[in-house]
Amino acid sequence: MANFYHDNQDIEKTIDALDLSEVAELLEDGFSYASEFPFAPKDAADAIDNYKRALSVCGDIMANRIAPLAEETDKLGNTLEENGEVTRAPGMKLAIDLFGKAGLMGVTIPYYLGGLNMPCTVLSACNDMVSRGDASLMNLFGLQGIAETINMFGDEQMKKDYVPRLVSGEWTGAMVLTEPDAGSDLQSVKTSAYQDKDGVWRVNGVKRFITNGCGEVLLVLARTEPEFSDGRGLSCLLVEKGPWVKVRRLENKLGIHGSPTCEMTFTEAPAKLIGLRKRGLITYVMALMNGARMGIAAQGTGIGEAAYRAAREYAASRKQFGVAIDTFPALRDLLATMSVEVQAARALTYYASKSVDLENGLTRRFEKLKGTPEAMAVRPRMKKYTAFNKMLTPMAKFYGSEMSMRVAMNAISVMGGSGYMKDYPCERYLRDSRITTIYEGTSQLQVLAASAGVTGGLVHEVLDDILGEGWSPDHPRMTALLAKLDQAIEFVKTKDKEYHDLSSRRLVEAAIALIHAALFVKLSETIDYKKAALAHHLSKEFPRVHAGLDEVLSGYDGTLTAFEALAPAVVAE
Repeated sequence: MANFYHDNQDIEKTIDALDLSEVAELLEDGFSYASEFPFAPKDAADAIDNYKRALSVCGDIMANRIAPLAEETDKLGNTLEENGEVTRAPGMKLAIDLFGKAGLMGVTIPYYLGGLNMPCTVLSACNDMVSRGDASLMNLFGLQGIAETINMFGDEQMKKDYVPRLVSGEWTGAMVLTEPDAGSDLQSVKTSAYQDKDGVWRVNGVKRFITNGCGEVLLVLARTEPEFSDGRGLSCLLVEKGPWVKVRRLENKLGIHGSPTCEMTFTEAPAKLIGLRKRGLITYVMALMNGARMGIAAQGTGIGEAAYRAAREYAASRKQFGVAIDTFPALRDLLATMSVEVQAARALTYYASKSVDLENGLTRRFEKLKGTPEAMAVRPRMKKYTAFNKMLTPMAKFYGSEMSMRVAMNAISVMGGSGYMKDYPCERYLRDSRITTIYEGTSQLQVLAASAGVTGGLVHEVLDDILGEGWSPDHPRMTALLAKLDQAIEFVKTKDKEYHDLSSRRLVEAAIALIHAALFVKLSETIDYKKAALAHHLSKEFPRVHAGLDEVLSGYDGTLTAFEALAPAVVAE
């Protein structure tokens, strides 16, 4: 039988090379859970074997049950019924049922709440395979952050009431953040919440662009402190589906048709406060950001994988002028670049996911040991990975999403007119890929988020983490690019903030190219085909980002100072 895990050696080999032994030890609290839960691993090897078994199950479900329905799901989409209920495509309902029965709707949730207690890295690999089969499904499968949020910040009764039913697939959820006038600027949220005379919280307002807003468990960002007009006045509340919530519209979208995107209203909806007041955006939504970014990074990787495979298979079978078109040098170059870009996205996504796992695991250990000498020994590494993730997670999201569009576009180029037709899936991959650069923070916002770490010199520390200190003399091309990046950073620091923002994309792209190179070097120690990927990356990507840094160092700021001349306003007649 087909299996998206076993037919893609890059997933297993990349995870093996990154080595999740420490992550497993932290997650399992020194493997102490084995005495309480019979299915908990006894050591790192046992844990990693469990991870691989879960990935194999995911790969099997996607290859044999869900991917064959992806075209139908795309055509059918979702239907808003007259009674306000949303009917999903059969493939979506089947997937939630299958993943719930397999335990995969709770990959990162603790054992005692019905989860698998596995790392973010495993969830990212699952999201990679899910998105290869049907990118729209990832938007439901990837909403495991709902259960994670309740587990992290809800009280014990709330955890027991909601998390097991989300893990089983009986219920699904939604993060209800965006509003018509509050997209990227969530501080402007106007949906309100107050406590009635009985102390029950009540939510009122309108939300838009809500993925799976028809779910049973809704985590709503609402203003509980009307005296604050910014993020300080926002709290996170749990609202159950009921007559007080109305889905008044399903968005008619370019892609990801299997994922219902809802406009919805709340009218005196009873709610439960999650955690503390005034912490909804500042603490709770921001705590979700790493997981959300990794989900979209993996989604982009999976779409890229699917598009590359479709193009590669087509090019091997399609003949022109008496030969297969994959013998043409121009197409070989295009296909090779597509493959290396997918590998680069996967390497960065999995490495960033491991960094998230280490931050989370070390933070839990620090909290457990707080006040002891052992805690102070844990703290430096905890802070290190916290800093890493502020840069790595937006980098992974930025690169993975932008890559998915490039590879999907190039897949259509390889297939020509056939790729443009709905007879082949590449047009769907292109449509599905476009949203990945928009939701959970646009590419522009990811660049700005990552740029603080880049300009702060964090790239040096990440390269040391991947390759070990003292790596630079062995890799002169990387050393030269790093020196040029440092030069460009110093130059930008002499300019104003607008020039910094203008230059951020070029700086971040150069930093990503360096981190990709380091990961290819590290992976090539155990994966032979990564040597060819490294050579291709150095030859293709390094010249491009060098040119970008030249642009930064030129000081050209015409897009700022001559904007009206370059992009004159459109005057309506």
